[in-house]
Amino acid sequence: MTDRLTFTTALADETATAALMADLALLIGPGVLITLTGDLGAGKTAAARAMIRYLADEPELDVPSPTFTLAQSYDLPSFQLVHADLYRISDASELEEIGLSPLPEATVVLIEWPERAGDALPIDRIDIALRHDPAEGDTARSAVITGTGTAAAIVARLKALRDFLAEAGHTRSRRERMAGDASTRSYARLHKGERVHILMNSPKRPDGPAIYNGKPYSGAVHLAEDVRPFVAIAGALRARGISAPKINDADLDHGFLITEDLGREGVIEGDPARPIVERYEAATDLLAALHAQDVPSVLPLAPQVNYTVPTFDVDAMLIEIGLMLEWYLPDRGVQPSQLQRAEFLELWREMLAAPLATKPTSKATWVIRDYHSPNLLWLPARDGIARVGVIDFQDAVMGPPAYDVVSLAQDARIDVPADVEQALLQRYVAVRRAARTDFDADEFIAHYAIMSAQRNTRLLGTFARLNRRDGKPHYLKHQPRIWDYLHRSLTHTALDPIRDWYAANVPPPAGVA
Repeated sequence: MTDRLTFTTALADETATAALMADLALLIGPGVLITLTGDLGAGKTAAARAMIRYLADEPELDVPSPTFTLAQSYDLPSFQLVHADLYRISDASELEEIGLSPLPEATVVLIEWPERAGDALPIDRIDIALRHDPAEGDTARSAVITGTGTAAAIVARLKALRDFLAEAGHTRSRRERMAGDASTRSYARLHKGERVHILMNSPKRPDGPAIYNGKPYSGAVHLAEDVRPFVAIAGALRARGISAPKINDADLDHGFLITEDLGREGVIEGDPARPIVERYEAATDLLAALHAQDVPSVLPLAPQVNYTVPTFDVDAMLIEIGLMLEWYLPDRGVQPSQLQRAEFLELWREMLAAPLATKPTSKATWVIRDYHSPNLLWLPARDGIARVGVIDFQDAVMGPPAYDVVSLAQDARIDVPADVEQALLQRYVAVRRAARTDFDADEFIAHYAIMSAQRNTRLLGTFARLNRRDGKPHYLKHQPRIWDYLHRSLTHTALDPIRDWYAANVPPPAGVA
């Protein structure tokens, strides 16, 4: 039996229609089919135009009705979209002529007058039926939204989101698209008068099949699979004077949050982007201050409910760097043998023993994991380390302090010159020494080199996977930078046991000599 879910919502005017289509846009991805039905003037083209403008992040984008062109394509930031109008076709056989039979792959398709296609459209789709509602006014409409087949789950989530926004008082708030990240999360700004908030859509979804000792990749390496870690860690960071966003409203079961907006000012400048050194120094000071504290592994989440921060253990780290064997090397034309795999993992198991050892001077702390420029904001009105806003920390684990220093000083998204990296590293060491006289600088720098090699090995594999598995080739542009960072760390004597293995078995990324 085919899954099917329907709900009805009132739309007072075009602003309400735009909000509905923005909410739906937050939840969809390539391959989704949306149909729009209704009498002439019911608002089908207005609804399609609102979604396209939202996804393009261009409120004034010219979106003509495709009545005469039949189909119009848009190259949007997140995916391709085709807007079609079937009013002028006579039967379903004409769909092939306009590129809609079969439907284009990896594309969102919006179709007005779908009834002209008869039974030719796939059953997996979202149908939006718009009707005039004269009892509520000339501009009022009602929308009956139906999800069929695989799209029923999207419609169920849309209803939950709409209910959440209504309860939080944001039914009429203007939605503004925000860029997403490499995860399944998506974001929007909610403008309510002069106030602006962030809406996070964080669906519960494991990353990949259960092939790592019965767990998906996300579970095996302790990535957040729902929104609860974000809530718990945000509160813990804020309690220590760190500018994580305040959470105003939460639906933990569905994974919806409305949070404080920390603004748009980042820690980089220029084209190509480069670090603003003062801001990177403040971000370094934040880490040094945090790492000087004793932090708990059990955090309050809700009344009578706690969250336990996972431990970044050797098995998780080995699975992470195993992405090089699974994705990067095959992408570069290398199929590692069983012997090579065993050598690689054994070398790394021995290498990781030192930074993962529990010692008073290098004990585990909260490792934020992606503590770098896309996730750091600048708050000049605040003081000290509170000037650095931190917005991505749901994957935090208990682990080596050096890891986040690497994340910052070897920023995966922008080039950090070697002299700037070394200055940040020495700044961190100086602050830690000032706070604790027995801080072992040489040991920390060795751990830094090991964590750099581990992180950059993982990133080479991650970016290859994002390209090959997830259809996100733009991540490959970062591989030459990651390669450079990796080879900076391999010069440290702590990496002597593994340097030769890399030289013999790991080719450089495309475009690197």
